[in-house]
Amino acid sequence: MKSYPTISTKIKPTQIYAFDKIDGSNIRVEWSDKQGFYKFGSRTRLIDENTYMLGESVNLIMDNFANDLAARFFKNRWNRTVAFFEFHGKNSFCGSHEEEEHKLTLIDVNVYKRGMLEPEKFVDTFGDLEIPLVLHRGFLTEELIDEARNGTLEGMSFEGIVCKYKDKKNNKVGMFKVKNRAWLNRLKDRCGTNEALYRKLK
Repeated sequence: MKSYPTISTKIKPTQIYAFDKIDGSNIRVEWSDKQGFYKFGSRTRLIDENTYMLGESVNLIMDNFANDLAARFFKNRWNRTVAFFEFHGKNSFCGSHEEEEHKLTLIDVNVYKRGMLEPEKFVDTFGDLEIPLVLHRGFLTEELIDEARNGTLEGMSFEGIVCKYKDKKNNKVGMFKVKNRAWLNRLKDRCGTNEALYRKLK
């Protein structure tokens, strides 16, 4: 099963969709027209409903997303997909979660032999479901970058934004992230003297 790609920190001045970056844990589920939703995982391993904490996401997907997603996969004649979610709660931070109510947000869909959906297609197809807020459409501006870094961008939650675009060189979807400085400072406080962990998580 495909894993979610690492999001670059290298900013690219281009036409983008800027999405709110949800602070949680990445969850993936594989679907086929013959088997339905049959394989679940975190970013790095397979999970099931009995997996500590993240196993909750299996039932959340099946109860809240499965029917809607399958109908749209069939409508678009996609016979194999991997849907990516963010699992999060009110007090989730950098992949750590507390015993509280959690929810899922659909962040991307990868289609077999096509790749990750272009941001426009993703929003058009799934925009009425629980997806991250679109905070900007159009050319990336310095103002947008500054607002994201300062945590003043309207509608943005704490972590920052993810900017997605169609790369004309390879015809694939590219993405980069802009983090809120306050979020990075909180992460640095949590990591303490462990600089390697800070660099990995930021």
